[in-house]
Amino acid sequence: MTALPTHVRCVNVNDDHSLVIGEQPLPKCGAGELLIAVSAAGVNRPDLMQRYGLYPPPADASPILGLEVAGRVAAIGEGVSGWQIGDRVCALCNGGGYSDYVAVPAGQCLPIPDALNDVQAAALPETYFTVWHNVFERGALQPGESFLVHGGSSGIGTTAIALAGAFGAKVFTTAGSAEKCAACESLGASIAVNYREQDFVEQLRAATNGRGVDVILDMVGGDYIRRDIDLAAEDGRIVFIAFQGGFAAELNFLPVLMKRLTLSASTLRAQSRDQKAAIASALRERVWPLLARGELQPAIDSVYPLEQVADAHSRMESSEHIGKLILDLQRH
Repeated sequence: MTALPTHVRCVNVNDDHSLVIGEQPLPKCGAGELLIAVSAAGVNRPDLMQRYGLYPPPADASPILGLEVAGRVAAIGEGVSGWQIGDRVCALCNGGGYSDYVAVPAGQCLPIPDALNDVQAAALPETYFTVWHNVFERGALQPGESFLVHGGSSGIGTTAIALAGAFGAKVFTTAGSAEKCAACESLGASIAVNYREQDFVEQLRAATNGRGVDVILDMVGGDYIRRDIDLAAEDGRIVFIAFQGGFAAELNFLPVLMKRLTLSASTLRAQSRDQKAAIASALRERVWPLLARGELQPAIDSVYPLEQVADAHSRMESSEHIGKLILDLQRH
C-alpha cells in the first residue's frame, strides 16, 4: 500500500445537524487495533440518531459517524496477529466509519469473503452482529422454530430474514407496503404482513394454527410490545433492539407468566470489546462459510458516493429503502 496520509476526508456534522465533507488527522492505530483504509461504509439508523444528538458515542469512541466499514488493512497495532497489510477486511466500528481511514479493535474485524465485493462487505457488520447476537444468542432460535422480525425491509430485517431462513427457521415479517412485503417474501419470508392493512397478530396466529411464534425480533416497541406478547408461543422469546414506536407500554403480564415467555433487550454499541469479539468469532465460524459459498448475500438498496452522504441519510429517513444503504469512499 502507498504511504499513509497525515490528514483524511471525513463527514462532519454541523451545529444545525447538516452534513459536510471535512478533514481530520489520520486516526492513530492503537494497541490491539487495525487501521483500515475504507473503501465503503454502511449507513445505519443509529448514525441518524447520533447526527441529531440522540445517540451520543461512547467516551472512548470517535465522534465521526459510521459503525461499519470495508476496505484493506493499512496498519497493524501492537499485539495484533493473524492480519497482514493489504488484507481485505470488514469491521464493526465504535464510530469513525465515515472517513477514509478508521482504527478498529482487531477482534471486531472479519475477512471479506471472496464471493463479495467491498460494497457488499460494508453491508455486513452492523446488521450481522446485531442479528446473530439477538436472534441466535439471546433468542436461541432453533431449526424448525418460527421467527418474526418486524420491519422486514430494513437492513436488520432483510438480514434477519436471510439468516433465520439459512438456519432452518420458518420466517415471518411485517412491512409497510405491498412492494416491501413482496421483497421480503423474495428474500425468504414465508409470510409478510402489511401492518398498515392487516393485524399481524391475527394473521400470524392463524398461520401457526393458534400456536404463536417462537422468537420475535422487535425494533418498534410501543404498542407492539403488548401485541408481541399476545402472539408469542409457549416458551417464546421476544428480543427488543430499538423502540422507534416508543419506550412505554401498559402491559398485562399474565400471558408472560402463563406462557413462560422470556423478554430480553440489548444494544450493540455499548457492549465491550470482548463481547463484540465473541460475536465476531461466532460469525466467522457459523455464518462466514455461508457467505463464502454464496448461500447468503446482503440486500443492498442504494450506493452513494461519500459526497452524497446527506442523500443517503434522507433516504433512510424516508424509510422507503429495502435493504442496506452504502457510502462508496473510493475516488473514481
